[in-house]
Amino acid sequence: MANHAWDNACHCVTGFWRVAAFQTLNCIHTMEVTQQCVVGLTWTLKDTLGEELDVLDEPVEFLIGGDDLFKRIEEALQGHQVGDELDLHLEPEEAFGDYDESLIFLEKRELFPEEVEEGMSFESSAMPKGTNPVPPDLLYTITEIYPEHVVLDGNHPLAGIAIRLHLKIASIREATEEEVGRGTAGTGFFRIEPMAPGNDTVH
Repeated sequence: MANHAWDNACHCVTGFWRVAAFQTLNCIHTMEVTQQCVVGLTWTLKDTLGEELDVLDEPVEFLIGGDDLFKRIEEALQGHQVGDELDLHLEPEEAFGDYDESLIFLEKRELFPEEVEEGMSFESSAMPKGTNPVPPDLLYTITEIYPEHVVLDGNHPLAGIAIRLHLKIASIREATEEEVGRGTAGTGFFRIEPMAPGNDTVH
C-alpha cells in the first residue's frame, strides 16, 4: 500500500512538472511582439522597381518601443509571433526621409587624408579642420572626389527612396532594464556607422 501511494505521488509530481514545462514552452512559443520587447529580424530590402538593396540573412535584434526601428515597422510588428513574415511598403517620409540638397557640401581636397575614398563617412564632430561648419549629429559620406575638392552628403544613402521590406520574425524576448533605459538593443534599423574604405554596410 505504501509503495502504491509513493508511486502515485511520484506520478503526480512528474505530471505536474510536465504540465509546467509544457506551459512554459507554449508561452515562449506564443509570445507576441509588444512594446518594450526585443525582436530578432531578418529582411530583404528592395526599391519600388524591385532592385535588391540589402539582405540580412542572420537575425539582428531590435528593441520595440525604443529608437531602433521606424514607427511604421513597429506598428506592423505588433501582435505577431515567431515565424511570421510581413511585407511592407514605406514611403520616404516613413523611412529615411526626403532628400535634402542643403546637406551637400563641397570641401577642399587638401583638407582630407590622401587615402580618402568615395563611400567613406565622417561624423560631423570628426570633420577635418578647415572644413565649413555642418549640421551636427549627422554622418557625411564622400560621394565624389575631384582633384581640387570632394563632395560630402549628409543624407542617408536611402533618403528620398520608397522601399519594400520583407521581414521575418526569428525571435522574441523580453527587453532588459538596461535596453529599455538606453532605448536600443544595440542596433538601429539601417543606422549608418562611420565607414572605412571599401565598407558599404548600411545595417
